[in-house]
Amino acid sequence: MATTGLEGVVAATTRLSDVDGERGELVIAGFPVAELASNATFEETTWLLWHGDLPTGKQLDDFRRELGAQREIPEATHRLLRDCAKADVDPMDALRIAAGTISLESEDQSAIVAKFPTIVAAFWRLTKGQTPIAPREDLDHAANFLYMLDGEEPNAERVRGLETYLNTVVDHGFNASTFTCRVITSTGSDLVSAVVGAIGALKGPLHGGAPGPALETVFEIGDAARAEQVLRGKLQSGERLMGFGHRVYKVRDPRADVLGAAAERLYRRAGDMSLYTLARHVEATAIRLLEEFKPGRRLQTNVEFYTALLLHGIGLDVSLFTPTFAISRVSGWIAHALEQREAARLIRPKSEYSGRRDRTWTPIQNR
Repeated sequence: MATTGLEGVVAATTRLSDVDGERGELVIAGFPVAELASNATFEETTWLLWHGDLPTGKQLDDFRRELGAQREIPEATHRLLRDCAKADVDPMDALRIAAGTISLESEDQSAIVAKFPTIVAAFWRLTKGQTPIAPREDLDHAANFLYMLDGEEPNAERVRGLETYLNTVVDHGFNASTFTCRVITSTGSDLVSAVVGAIGALKGPLHGGAPGPALETVFEIGDAARAEQVLRGKLQSGERLMGFGHRVYKVRDPRADVLGAAAERLYRRAGDMSLYTLARHVEATAIRLLEEFKPGRRLQTNVEFYTALLLHGIGLDVSLFTPTFAISRVSGWIAHALEQREAARLIRPKSEYSGRRDRTWTPIQNR
């Protein structure tokens, strides 16, 4: 019997991540997400996914240098990004268009990961009428991305907050973009093609989500005393509360806890807890009202809610939220592509025909 959306179908085995929606657990390459995300650098997480083990000190230093040396993007890519900015295209469209040009210089997996932040930062600055900032080889992956956005070397708290985010969302089972990447790879195609296809899948709102609107709701409420009134009104009008509920998780999304803790640390050390405190109140009110309006649905906080709060605290514009997700997930996509290459098997599911049969041909003059 056909399964709509392949729900419940096991398409392959993987050593990269395990998502348990009933228990609210996420394991990445053997590590609970909280253990990995709060301790690792993004370079360490990428190495872990690609090689199966954490790097030694020398391996990590070499890998950092390898990424740093490949951050520059071709002039053709810069021209395309300028045209994209003039045409006011969606940031994810700009990333998709530009990512295909990486193969002008290299199709190496490290080059793809290294150039993603440069593409995203360059396009964002061009949309603001600013000149792109050249990457630096001496900064780590997360720090260099923040530097390319505003030209200032970021402080340790902003870098740690971004690294925690990048580690948290780097891989998440056979989601739509990852499965797309594996399908393309299974045909024998190249890494750049597989990654470009994955970007196209991520752009879709049913997969890429909407962390921006989750934060907009918090700003709309503005005062904790208004949370009940505003949220109740949204639910009564049939509006969806962004940042709550998930296709897989039937309990709280474990990534929300990791990013919530990272957001609290960032806001506390920045000296202004007001937005974080408001967000926590909005969250608690939303969960209570969702149970009232939709009893038994178990609609809990998902990764979007605290993604928005954390990335805003780091200083990222809302338009950067989904492209920044891609900067992380590309390492996971590549890990899955490498794993699919090892399987050396074309992904080719069957379909169940539901159309008409036994039709006869009608000549054009008789139609």
